[in-house]
Amino acid sequence: MYPVRRSGTRLGLRELVHEDVDAVFAVYGSPEATEHLSFEPRTREQVAQIVARSIGSATATPRTEYALAVVRRDTAELVGFGRLAIDPHQQRGATVGFALRPEAWGRGYGVESVRLLLGLGFEDLDLHRVWGARSPLNETSARTMAAVGMVEEGVIREHVRKAGRWRDSVVHAILDREWRPAGTA
Repeated sequence: MYPVRRSGTRLGLRELVHEDVDAVFAVYGSPEATEHLSFEPRTREQVAQIVARSIGSATATPRTEYALAVVRRDTAELVGFGRLAIDPHQQRGATVGFALRPEAWGRGYGVESVRLLLGLGFEDLDLHRVWGARSPLNETSARTMAAVGMVEEGVIREHVRKAGRWRDSVVHAILDREWRPAGTA
């Protein structure tokens, strides 16, 4: 599926373009934004490589990764990055990830971003299960995933090595039969 374009109330998802490097760097280069992610802040050069790789993988057949810009609908400003990656270890499954620029925090953009990604997964890609992992200390992410209907399933012990130390990850998942698009009961 290319190109991806999904819209919510305030945000949209779109394919990345080379001009997005600086805006993605505002997320992936930020110590604050990457505090609970699985990696240290990236350099601008590393972000440029990530964006280029994401652009290249967007037209792969079959497409297994959907690395997308999260943009404000009213200004088209990139406020975050979302990713849905087909999980080769499960049938009709994928992992979800998201990160926002710190100045975009506290506005409900995380919930809307994840809803858009889940809509892509369940409505467009006919997935059965989508799961994501978070840092045990990231309570905001826990609330975001709960708000979209994801269920906390458990802990993957010493799953991520960051800053020279092992860190657990808490897994949340949602099934296709549990998915409720925004505005439905």
